[in-house]
Amino acid sequence: MQDLTKEFMAQKRFAIVGATNNPRKYGNRIFKNLKSRGYEVYPINPKLKEIEGVRCYPDLAAIPVKVDVVDFVVPPQVTEGVLKECKRLGLERVWLQPGSESEAAIAYCHANNLKVVHSVCVMMN
Repeated sequence: MQDLTKEFMAQKRFAIVGATNNPRKYGNRIFKNLKSRGYEVYPINPKLKEIEGVRCYPDLAAIPVKVDVVDFVVPPQVTEGVLKECKRLGLERVWLQPGSESEAAIAYCHANNLKVVHSVCVMMN
């Protein structure tokens, strides 16, 4: 998985499913961390219009560009649903943050040729 992690971190555009404006939550910490490291970050949260001046999108399909990596910071049952949207949109790099993964989500990625990183935090790379 180390090679896959390097490949993912070499990309430019990250969507963060579960991004939030609450500074105590990982959806906000990851957003800030990736942004501060120079990545283009597209927050996904249907309940918010923006996070720290950056437009927030209701879902992956609403993003005006094709992102390179979809980073998940949501409960596993939400992850499992959004993975189907990734497949439909041709988004093939998926990062499941600790707590967002499930055996079913990982199995779905493998069965549908989605590259998946899991059990490691994007901020540690």
